[in-house]
Amino acid sequence: MSLRTIILYGHPTLRQRAAEVTEFGEGLRTLVEDLFETMGTERGIGLAAPQINVAERVIVVDPTPVTEEESRPLALINPEIADYEGQSTLEEGCLSIPGVYAEVQRPARIRVRYRDVDGGAQEETFADLMARVILHETDHLDGKLFVDHLSAMRRSLLTRKLRAIDADRRRQAMRL
Repeated sequence: MSLRTIILYGHPTLRQRAAEVTEFGEGLRTLVEDLFETMGTERGIGLAAPQINVAERVIVVDPTPVTEEESRPLALINPEIADYEGQSTLEEGCLSIPGVYAEVQRPARIRVRYRDVDGGAQEETFADLMARVILHETDHLDGKLFVDHLSAMRRSLLTRKLRAIDADRRRQAMRL
């Protein structure tokens, strides 16, 4: 396992649609382990492969540290939202957009089809925070960020913070 660098708002990989995973083997297992280690170190509850600059449809979630709901660490490969119902509005943040938080409306319950790390087909229903985290991370696989769910007015209020994150990212990249 190794700790990976989380890319920040403005990085082009965050706006790309990630590729389907077609090979299930040691490389995928290592990626999943790295995602879990990086997420835990950064005190996150979800992380998508594009956030570590790997454009593949892989997410990990573990809301256990912040919830009393029944949850468990879970890796979802090639997840697809098969169905959803209800509505829930909660504050969200993102490891790729540090210091920015906003209320986002999402479905309260979802049914997801995905592959496990061995390639086995899975289908499960999730609710509440677990559903929200999966939806948030699945958005990353499609090149969407939680700020895209905000109204134009609310997004404009965050423009200064988003530009500052992008400017910091660019300065860091120039130093490398």
